[in-house]
Amino acid sequence: MRGGLLVAGTTSDAGKSVVTAGICRWLVRQGVKVAPFKGQNMSLNSFVTREGAEIGRAQAMQAQAARVEPTALMNPVLLKPGSDRSSQVVLMGRPVGELSARGYHGGRQRELFEPVLACLEELRGTYDAVICEGAGSPAEINLRRTDIVNMGIARAARLPVLVVGDIDRGGVFAQFFGTTALLAPEDQELIAGYLVNKFRGDVTLLEPGLDMLHGLTGRRTFGVLPYAHGLGIDEEDGLRVSMRGAVRESVVAPPVGEDVLRVAVCAVPLMSNFTDVDALAAEPGVVVRFVDRAEELVDADLVIVPGTRGTVKALAWLRERGLADALARRAAEGRPVLGVCGGFQALGMRIEDEVESKAGTVDGLGLLPVRVRFAADKTLARPVGEALGERVEGYEIHHGVAEVLGGEPFLDGCRVGAVWGTHWHGSLESDGFRRAFLREVAAAAGRRFVPAPDTSFGALREEQLDRLGDLIEEHADTDALLRLIESGPPAGLPFIPPGAP
Repeated sequence: MRGGLLVAGTTSDAGKSVVTAGICRWLVRQGVKVAPFKGQNMSLNSFVTREGAEIGRAQAMQAQAARVEPTALMNPVLLKPGSDRSSQVVLMGRPVGELSARGYHGGRQRELFEPVLACLEELRGTYDAVICEGAGSPAEINLRRTDIVNMGIARAARLPVLVVGDIDRGGVFAQFFGTTALLAPEDQELIAGYLVNKFRGDVTLLEPGLDMLHGLTGRRTFGVLPYAHGLGIDEEDGLRVSMRGAVRESVVAPPVGEDVLRVAVCAVPLMSNFTDVDALAAEPGVVVRFVDRAEELVDADLVIVPGTRGTVKALAWLRERGLADALARRAAEGRPVLGVCGGFQALGMRIEDEVESKAGTVDGLGLLPVRVRFAADKTLARPVGEALGERVEGYEIHHGVAEVLGGEPFLDGCRVGAVWGTHWHGSLESDGFRRAFLREVAAAAGRRFVPAPDTSFGALREEQLDRLGDLIEEHADTDALLRLIESGPPAGLPFIPPGAP
């Protein structure tokens, strides 16, 4: 078997990432050696592979679903927005420049098509099946000429395309039909069918509509996936605590006689790797929320200033909203604050930035004895260390180089009183360290909270990935899906002219 499939969507956030992960987990449980692939991803939520390459976290999650080690081949182009108009371009895991949207779509994108296709072909030569994820919608007709992630890659590699639609938003039949009808005949030949996502209710009530859609398009629906809470794991963007839905009962129901621990995450501009807080949300009795007002920090036991692609912009935002003053008051009162990556940099004394914002020297919040200088080269690493007597694993993605001038050592950063700072993303996924850290937070906050002794973030993540595989196995026509992956696009699919029927 040397097959493949492109999972496209009628819109962004239709469920492409989780459907791709679900198909990967279902296939690997059938004994198929499978890998995920996304030619071009736009996200601030990224990950570092073992070879030191930066890729989208969604592809790292899909690799875990496929039970393979993530590599740069699985996401050769990553765009990291720095503003509404420009993004850093990461090619094969390394930044190669900053481009405006016009500059990227005006020509550079097509230059990247050859390496993207080469990565896909290398994966297809290694794995039994490659499940590709598209981006946005394949029917963005203004971008079709330079497309390297949807129908461009599907046509070049002769991949069948499964279009996912979110029925919970409404209008899914129009989206399926319109997506197909807007495509050129050569692209329509690859649209094999549809998958309905996030359906609530009695599926028999939907079946007449699916029959009508088949009559109009000549294409079948491969399944209707029910709405399932807590499956938004490692998505590309959006303020969402991924694990919370899966463990909601334990979040709101701590052990009898124990306190709830409240965590407030400052929703800074260009927030990156917000998944750092997922492991906290997985803990029974921990409530995590994103905030943007100073008064929302008052009842928080822990405030997190997360990573950001715009440290200087985040600093200005914190000051404008009064959050900087609120953080200073917390530090003076010995109330816990944690800065991660860009948040760690913001908590320092001074930032010299001629790279990211080009703002020169900017005062930090002065809560940690740290000076930061932005370097042209990006640090990409998978460090392992020890803190609070526990082993810690993490990953680093940053241009800022921190000079720590005092305080107690804390991973690669420092601690002063109840203020901690580190560049390490993902450290809270280390179970022993997370529990030790939460005990310190609870003590500083005056809470009687005691972390559960047996919460395993890795096990919870595996349970979620298995749930995704179960959704595909139980609610999709897996025999037809497997034939599609093995045999490619069905022959004789009808062309739908624009404006039909």
